[in-house]
Formats: sequence, C-alpha cells, structure tokens
Amino acid sequence: MSIIKIENGIARHPLHRMKTPINFSLEADEHIAILGPNGGGKSELVNTLIGKYPLLMNEVEYDFSPRASKMAFDNIRYMAFRDTYGDTAEGSYYYQQRWNSQDADIYPTVAELMPEGGDETMRQKLYQMFGMDELLPKTSILLSSGEMRKFHLTKALIGNPRVLILDNPFIGLDKKTRTQLRDLLRTLITETDLQLILVLSKMEDIPDFITHIVHVEDMKCGEKKVSEERRVKSEESTAPSSTESLLTKKELLLALPRRTDEVEAECIVEMHRVSIRYGERTILNNLDWKVMNGERWALSGENGAGKSTLLSLVCADNPQSYACDITLFDRKRGTGESIWEIKKHIGYVSPEMHRAYLKNLPAIDIVASGLHDSVGLYRRTLPEQKAVCEWWMDIFGIVHLAERDFLTLSSGEQRLCLLTRAFVKDPQLLILDEPLHGLDTRNGQMVKDMIDTFCQRPNKTLIMVSHYEEELPTCITHRLHLMRHR
Repeated sequence: MSIIKIENGIARHPLHRMKTPINFSLEADEHIAILGPNGGGKSELVNTLIGKYPLLMNEVEYDFSPRASKMAFDNIRYMAFRDTYGDTAEGSYYYQQRWNSQDADIYPTVAELMPEGGDETMRQKLYQMFGMDELLPKTSILLSSGEMRKFHLTKALIGNPRVLILDNPFIGLDKKTRTQLRDLLRTLITETDLQLILVLSKMEDIPDFITHIVHVEDMKCGEKKVSEERRVKSEESTAPSSTESLLTKKELLLALPRRTDEVEAECIVEMHRVSIRYGERTILNNLDWKVMNGERWALSGENGAGKSTLLSLVCADNPQSYACDITLFDRKRGTGESIWEIKKHIGYVSPEMHRAYLKNLPAIDIVASGLHDSVGLYRRTLPEQKAVCEWWMDIFGIVHLAERDFLTLSSGEQRLCLLTRAFVKDPQLLILDEPLHGLDTRNGQMVKDMIDTFCQRPNKTLIMVSHYEEELPTCITHRLHLMRHR
C-alpha cells in the first residue's frame, strides 16, 4: 500500500519544477531519508509531496488508511528548517528582538501555543524528554534556537500524524537531546503507525531505523533504494571539492592585505562578574571571561545555557550589556563608543540573524548588508563594494547565486550567504553561532577550511558555537563551557 505516491510528477509552476519528472512512493512500514547536497532540490520534492506545489497532471496520491481523515492536512506534519528559528509568519520580528525583554509581553507563551487534545501519554513523554515544563511559561520570543526546535518537535508529535516529515531534525540540539530524539522516534515507529521522512544534508545524520534513501541532486529525484545499498553512492556524491580549487582560495585569502582601520588591541573581550536575567530566570551568573587577540574559542553548553545571549553582549545587541562590566577591543563599554564603532570590527552569523532575514532581496544585497552592519540593505551598494561582495561569494562558492532572491534559495545556500556576510568586511573578531547549520558534508568542510585559513592571518580572533565537536575547525585554542541555570 502506498501512503504517498507520485508518478511522473511535473510541477505546474516552472520555478518549482525539477529537471526530470518526480517518481516517489512511501510504502507501508517504510521510513525514508531524502538525502542530497545544498540546493539539490530536497525542499522542492518535499513541498510537492505535501501538495504545496500542484502538478500538471498525475496529482499526488494519498492513502492514510485506517485513519478516518483522508486529507493530507490532517495526516502529514512537516517541520521545515526555519522552524528551528521561528515561524516565518512573524512579519514583525526584528533582529535583536529576542534580547529586548520589554517586548516579550506582546508574544504568547509556549503553553499558549501548544495544541489542545491529542494523546496525553505522548504529551507527557515529550514534555519530560524535552524539558518542556521549564519552557511552557516562557514567551516564544525568548526561546533559544535549540529550545525553539524542541517546541516545534513537540507540537508536531502531539498531533499524532500519520506521516512526519522533519528537515534536519538533529541540528540545533545538544548531544543528549539528539540521542533522546532518535530513541523516541525509534519507539514511535515501533509502537504506532507513524512513518517518517527525514530530509538530511549529511550521511552521518541518518538514523539506523531508516529503511530507504532517496538521493536528490541537481534538481533530480533519484530512485528509492534500500538504506545500506544507497549509502556508498551518497557518500561519493558528497566528496570534498577539488584540492586545486580549495588551495587557490586559501592562497587568495591569505594574500588579503590588512584593513587600514584595524584596532591594535591586546584584549578583544573582557567580562567581569556579568549576570543576565529575564524575569526570574538567570541566564548568566557572575561570569568572568577574557579573550585575547589571536585566540580561537569554542563556546559550548546545552540548549538554553546562554551561549547566544553571551554573544549578544559582545556584539552590542543586548541592551543589558550597558549594565555589565564589559571591555571590547581594550575599551570599556559605556565610555562614549557607539554600537556601530563596535560592530565595524565584528563579523557575526547566528540563528537569530537567519530568522530576521525575511525580505526577498538578491543574495548579493544580503552579503553587502554586512558592510554596513544592517540586517537588510539600507544603503546603496557602490560598484567597488559589489566587487568585494562578489570576491567573497566566490570564496564561499556561491557567486553564481548573486542575483537570486534570498528566500528562493535552499536553507544551506541561505546559510552560506549569511556566512559570507560575516566575512565580507574582513573583521578582526569573527563570531560564528552554529555556522554549519544545514550545510552538507562538502560545504561544511569547505567552511571549516576557510575559517582555519582566515584565522592564520594576523590580528584575527574567533569565537564559535557548535553542538557538534566535528564541526569545530582545527585552529581552536581555547574553550568555554556554559552550564544551564535551573
């Protein structure tokens, strides 16, 4: 019995059309991983499966027996990549909003957003696994990216779907929660009629309970194969970029002249007994931290431990920074410097930034906004600035996307644009908060190589957050682990 089936499917709209007709089926007791590189067409396939992109003929066939409802809307739940950061319908969301606690009251709490009904036993199991009792009273705007992902996973599973489609479900989760989620999904598919479709960018993220793999690349949907049979071909397709091309880019990066306006500072960041609280919840408590010029730090901690909050203080995005004892680039905060004087020396990418980019600007304008430290482009880009943007886009392998609208790009391509934005002004301090989210194996390794190369240059300092040890570049010299305050 086919739960979902497409035969020779061709999208009506040419912008959502794959290069070859789609042939896909989800049979009873199958659990499928849709695997492929960034921009390969995975999202187009999923949006076709759920009926978002109508077909010219041979519409998608569904059979959700023995469920009473035959509607895809009632039986399929899809948690897309952006659900890590929040609902894209939040049109009023602005960058830094998470740190402005005075805005929190206008947003609903997590408890208010939870669906009613459903399996109460399942609800309690999810609440316990994801620590939802701590999150329920929080307003949605204050959730970290990892907490946001737990929230959306809980919402999706409480609804008792027949088919659950998860886009990169393990990113943004700490190691303990990733293990718990795999165990829960394994239990659900064993004890219920739930069937899973996981959309993944890396082979190593495929759980052992996946029965089949469909490889999607170059806007072509491949043939469904038994999981073990397909792994070899998938690994071959994500082979590293050519050594010659990578070496050339490294040489170009190392040859860049130093910025003429660089600050000669011995201490890049110094915090003394810094505390941050939202209501009754303590995020950071009497933290002392010093980052010297040329050091490369890995920042770690479980979801909600305060990693992104700490970085928001460094980037002058958090209004509570004015009440803290913080020195940046050898200059104490609150001594007359403007926020822009701080930001012009910092390159930054984060989940909050990805969430805030909701305007459909050309990709090169997204990159150019890094020259002005704006989220969105509010100044006209000069020809010489455009050339700089194109140079950095070429370094990160996305110059061919320069004129493509940002929201039409895949999640991985969007992340590469935002990474390029962080590098485009050749900053002294590079702050990368979960920079490899959604990147395939090839692009992830390329970005790590570029970070390592960038940090070989003088007067460069790095702070990087990741829940995956293997994502950290080899240049890391120091570590800071934050503990969550209960």
